Formats: sequence, structure tokens, C-alpha cells
Amino acid sequence: MSFNIGLSGLRAATKDLNVTGNNIANAGTAGFKQSRAEFADVYAASVLGSGSNPQGSGVLLGDISQQFNQGNINYTQNALDLAINGNGFFVTSNNGEISYTRAGYFGTDRDGFMVNNFGYRLQGYSVDANGNLQNGVVNDIRIQTTNQEPRATANLDQTFNLNSNNTVPTTVPFDPTDPTSYNSSTSTNIYDTQGNAHVFTQYFVKTGANSWTMNVLIDGRNPDDPTLTTPSSVDLQFTTAGQLDVAALIASTPTGFTVAADGTIDLSSWVPAAPDNSVPPVWGPNGATANATGVNIDLRQSTQFASSFAVNSVSQDGYTTGQLAGLEIDDTGVIFARYTNGQSKVQGQVVLANFANVQGLTPVGKTAWVQSFESGEPVVGTPRAGTLGALQSGALEDSNVELSDQLVNLIVAQRNYQANAKTIETESAITQTIINLR
Repeated sequence: MSFNIGLSGLRAATKDLNVTGNNIANAGTAGFKQSRAEFADVYAASVLGSGSNPQGSGVLLGDISQQFNQGNINYTQNALDLAINGNGFFVTSNNGEISYTRAGYFGTDRDGFMVNNFGYRLQGYSVDANGNLQNGVVNDIRIQTTNQEPRATANLDQTFNLNSNNTVPTTVPFDPTDPTSYNSSTSTNIYDTQGNAHVFTQYFVKTGANSWTMNVLIDGRNPDDPTLTTPSSVDLQFTTAGQLDVAALIASTPTGFTVAADGTIDLSSWVPAAPDNSVPPVWGPNGATANATGVNIDLRQSTQFASSFAVNSVSQDGYTTGQLAGLEIDDTGVIFARYTNGQSKVQGQVVLANFANVQGLTPVGKTAWVQSFESGEPVVGTPRAGTLGALQSGALEDSNVELSDQLVNLIVAQRNYQANAKTIETESAITQTIINLR
């Protein structure tokens, strides 16, 4: 009997050494979770029981469990490296075969899909043509690396203050090259359908108490007819309280503009233009068009107070073509693409999965696990939702192996092995003594 007991102890010590050695070997493996050998004693049993003082029959390996405690977060130079701070696993697909991992080595393949270092595709929510996340539909995350198409300006919102202390200019008529013929001016860029930038310049001329004329040139040309340098214009009236008189604006008859019923100004007949190479240059249509609905200009929050001219805010929704300049991933897994035209676009959102019993997951190598009956069904959600952890981009989760503990475990396993070998040696000596009896 003692031979079998000692042999079971040797086997147990060997398995303990194997588990400890595997932990040490993976101390530098990102996302690795250390294992622990769990042993149980063995007693002989029969139908009638084993008595009140049974004799043990050795030891057996009860389980090898993995410890899913958090590893340290180590920052890297790759923006697509991801670390989970908290619960959850990345979901990856290898031609439809789903696995789960804590190792966040991610990049893009030649087709733009986000993949790990084994080529498995990261799963998440994709976006539609308008950049809206398709929540609830989990599939491969793909980064659009193509140039962003330009967008023609459709809306220009502007708030400015005209100085009520200004006087009516003595130089007439208005001349954009003569600053004495107007009181203030400002410029901003607007865009045509091909992404060409055009300088939209406004010249403000005071015409009387609370009365102004706004002259507009685009690229120094008439918006409707680029062969002309005469501006389009609209009269602006202000109330005694210094607010833009929207009712008077609606009733006005501007040149080159139309005023909508809500008091916004429509530039609907703009012809984008460019000069040719002749000397002097001749201006003409550049082959692009304005936004199909024109450019809607909102000045309704503008004022006339006794302070210097200032543009308080200006925004327009057009932009030129842009190349992908970089990617950013926030702690909720949303992937933002930054473009050289200053725009950004949502590219998708990373999802995480968690299980009722993570100890029930089956390790399959490559720092990955697969679902099993014991683990239960995965609960999929976005980072920071419910009990799921947060994402940290540009970082990796280190192995949670504590080397000092593992080295001590090696010593203990070695001592166990030696002690069980001594049990066999002693039993052999006793047996030999019995054999030698005469």
C-alpha cells in the first residue's frame, strides 16, 4: 500500500511542478492568468463503508484552476493595444470560431479588420454609412482606411457684435480694397462638392442708426457670377436693445440672397469658381457645385452693442477630403478615426464578454479560452456597462504571475517530491527486511 501512496505523492508533486513551471514560463505573457494545482486525499471505500478510522490511500489531482485576478497595466506605443481594467474578455473570431482572451495585442490587417497577433478578428459593433453605431449586432470590427469624402457646406452659423459707436463711412461707394469704405470685416472658409475651400468674406457698412449693410464676396468675387466683383448684400436692422431685428430682416429685399421665414439667409445660387492661368486671370466655374440646397446662414443671435467688433462664434458643416491620421479608443470601447481635414468619425465599438463561472472556461492556448457547459453563456456588452471593466488603449495587461510566490512553490513541490520518494525508499527497505527473514 505504501508504494502506491508514495507513487501518488510523486505524481502529485510532478503535476504541481508542471503547473508552477508553466506559470513561470508565462510570467511575461500579456493577458496570461496563473494556474493553481488543487489536490485531494484518497480513501478506500466499500458498500459497507470504510470504518471509523479509515486509512488513507494517497493523493489525487482535484483540479487545476486559473486565477483571474487583475494583472498590472503596462503602457505601450501602439494605440491599438488594449487592456481591460476589470471584468470581461475580448471576443475574437477565427473564421467564425469564437474565443475569448485578455491579451490585447491588436492591429489591422490588409483589409482593415482589427486582428490580434494570431490574425483573429476582434468583435464589436460596426457603424452604418452615416457613422451611427449598430448596437446589438456583433461582428468583425473594420477600420475604414480610405480617404474621407468631402462635404459641401450646407449651414453657416455665426454670432457677431457690431460696434454701435461706429459712424457711417464717408468713403462711398463700398470698395472691398478700401478699408475706409466699410466698418468691419471677417472671413471664413466654406466648401464646394469637391472639397475646394472658398473664402467667404463679410463686409459690414453702417448706413444709419441701428442700420447696417452686410456685403458678401466669395474668393473676392460675386457669389452668383464669378466674373463680377460686386458683392451680394443684405440689410441688417437692430432693435433699440441691440438685438438683430429678425422681422425686419424677413421683410427686406436682399441682393443675391433670399430670407427664409425663420429669419435665416439662404445663399442658393452660389457658383463655385476658380481663376485660370491667363494674365490677368479670368474667373469662371471650377466644375464643382454648391450644396444642393444652398448655404443657409444663421445670424439671428448677432448684436449691436457699444463694444468693439467681434465674432463670438462661427461654425460651418463643410470640409475638404481627409486622409486617416490616427485612431483613438476611449474607455467605453468607441473607436474614433481622426482625419487630416480636422474631422473625426466613429469606426465601431469594442465589446466585452463575461461569464457566470469564468473558472469553467476551457483554455485552448494562445492565451485564449472557449465557452464550456460549466462556464455558462457569455454576457456580451460594452466596456464599463454593468460589471464589465473599462478599456485602456495604448496598454496591455501583464501576466498576473507573481514570480516570488512561484519560486517558493517550486521549493515546496521539490520537498514534497523528495519526501514521497523517501516513503517509497523506506517501504522498500521494510519489504527487503521481511524477505530476508529466515
